[in-house]
Amino acid sequence: MRKVNSVISMIKRAAFYTLGCKVNQYETEAVIDIFIDNGYQIVNFSEKADVYIVNSCTVTNEAARKTRQIARRAKRRSEDSIVAIVGCYTQAFPDEVRDIEEIDFVMGSNNKADILDKAEEILAGKSIENDVKEYKELKEYEELELKRLTNTTRANVKIEDGCNQFCSYCIIPYARGPVRSRKKEDVAAEIKRLAEQGVKEIILTGTHLGAYGSENGNNKELTKLMADLTEIENLNRVRLSSIEGTEIDKGMMDLIAEEDIFCPHLHLPLQSGSNKILEAMNRPYTLEEFKKTVAELRNRIPDLAVTTDVIVGFPGETEETFAETLEAVKEIGFSKVHVFPYSAREGTPAAEMEQLNGNLVKEYSKKLRLVNEALMLDYQKEFIGREKEVLIEEVRDHTTGLLTGYTDNYLKVLVDGSDNLKNELVKVKLKKSVDPYHLKGEIIK
Repeated sequence: MRKVNSVISMIKRAAFYTLGCKVNQYETEAVIDIFIDNGYQIVNFSEKADVYIVNSCTVTNEAARKTRQIARRAKRRSEDSIVAIVGCYTQAFPDEVRDIEEIDFVMGSNNKADILDKAEEILAGKSIENDVKEYKELKEYEELELKRLTNTTRANVKIEDGCNQFCSYCIIPYARGPVRSRKKEDVAAEIKRLAEQGVKEIILTGTHLGAYGSENGNNKELTKLMADLTEIENLNRVRLSSIEGTEIDKGMMDLIAEEDIFCPHLHLPLQSGSNKILEAMNRPYTLEEFKKTVAELRNRIPDLAVTTDVIVGFPGETEETFAETLEAVKEIGFSKVHVFPYSAREGTPAAEMEQLNGNLVKEYSKKLRLVNEALMLDYQKEFIGREKEVLIEEVRDHTTGLLTGYTDNYLKVLVDGSDNLKNELVKVKLKKSVDPYHLKGEIIK
């Protein structure tokens, strides 16, 4: 990496690019607030800026490649600018990132609140130490918070960082470190403030959400936090991001079933419908255990939407194990399946296993996506003719020009209406399926 020698008295323009998950999105928004508080104008990443920050993702090789590409383009746009790569890619592969000539400094998954200080030091002609700790040393939760909102429809609120699971395909424990949880009172205070600002939906998110509080030997802290949130006034909706079925206790089921603020939607990653593959993935359940959890949830929570992730083409996948996955997905009847063609990630145990032919992976993915679309239509049919509350989005559907919004059970709905309905909860009668991804509804006057 080269050192920038220019001296700038005051930085006015900064640009941010975020790759990856909701946790990254939350962290970027919080860091943007720090820059704004210190006099920066935030500009689009395609514009000329004094500082470019790329909050990186490393889940796949493609995500890492895109991170490098975006950072290099920024430097070409403005040679005198500061360009930094921070986050998961840097944490997991620090030497690889340091070798990128166009980068002026790097930071790992910790101390993101210090990004501004690092940039200013370089712009003042000072040398800095790159800040990438070993992942095992990331033991404290870094408190960041959202102060400004780009919209008031929904907001991600990060409550946990790190993962101790070490699934054989996943680099994230090395990129995020061990589980660290945010204090309940800090979470509640931020959500209370967001609700007062008019945010209609809060999404609780974390690297391993269901592990919230587990570093202290307590596996029910997430349920306790959820119970605390029921006391917050003007809080309309709370949605959980991805959570393992093994981490949902009876108290959590009861809260979702009985408290209106909790959305009847759970994203439970299955990953495979074959016990053989699940074991090779180092997943913490069997197919039978997963199905039992889903049955219990549906029995307790009316209209529950269960969405999932499935990895297709994992090393060792055969026609037989893939057929088991197809059958399991159909039997469980997910409302949506996110299909991920397996991509080997350097640094994970699965990358050392014998890989499947790429064309076969594409074939399996296509078959599962067709099953997914059929399941989505089946789930939609259950609600046609019914009335549901829809949270109207900020943007119109680009194809139809209609307003878009989501029900609490995560059905995407198109409605005809005026722009003043944006960010509002409206009662809608669901009329028909448009396609597997949209329902057409009519606002009830």
